[in-house]
Amino acid sequence: MSLNGKVAIVTGASRGIGRQTAIHLAMSGAKVVVNYASNRGSADEVVQAIEQAGGEAAAIRADVSKVSEVEALFAETLERFGRVDILINNAGVMETTLLPDVTEEIFDRQFAINVKGTYFASQQAMKHMAPGGTIVNFSTSVSGAMLPGYSVYAATKGAVEQLTRQLAKEFGPKDIVINCIAPGQVATELFLNGKSEEQVDYYRRMNAFGRLGEPEDIANAIDLLVSDKARWMTGQTIRVNGGFN
Repeated sequence: MSLNGKVAIVTGASRGIGRQTAIHLAMSGAKVVVNYASNRGSADEVVQAIEQAGGEAAAIRADVSKVSEVEALFAETLERFGRVDILINNAGVMETTLLPDVTEEIFDRQFAINVKGTYFASQQAMKHMAPGGTIVNFSTSVSGAMLPGYSVYAATKGAVEQLTRQLAKEFGPKDIVINCIAPGQVATELFLNGKSEEQVDYYRRMNAFGRLGEPEDIANAIDLLVSDKARWMTGQTIRVNGGFN
């Protein structure tokens, strides 16, 4: 796969799946914007890793829950690199909270980052992305399960799947494909935070291979979705989960 001459924005790219995806895209030839909300040090480390491997990248701060900052993210990308060809809407937050303990703040924060951020980044892509572009949104395979504490998070990702479907025909006339990837449990800080080893082992046993996914597993699937081999796929949700039930 060659992405030479293309420019990619990866939101939430300072760690986990976003980090691995940014590195993958850069190693395929894309110039990569490593977006972060607060952890500049980690974002700079991703840029450094890309540059040391011969790629080109820039760290740009933006809180995707704020439309003005999403607009600024695209404006700075265009100023630095002149175009946008790939958008990976990876930035997200997951808070597992049982219904009696869900506060308005918890609810609003997850919808603001997971749904609002994805929607308005897609809007900027509609305005600025070059024809032949690709958008990859993020859902979760948890939306197909019934797990206590995940109601708000799963609801946000169900919304992302629907906006992906509904926007496909709006992007089609611009020759832009938009798809959604739904990982299972992946060994990232986001997933592991606050979980005991017993809990983690429970999730390992829920898929066909008895292990957690790795960021590399998801980045490999994204490689396909941004390649020319996936140009006839749009409006789809791809579940990359090792057979998670």
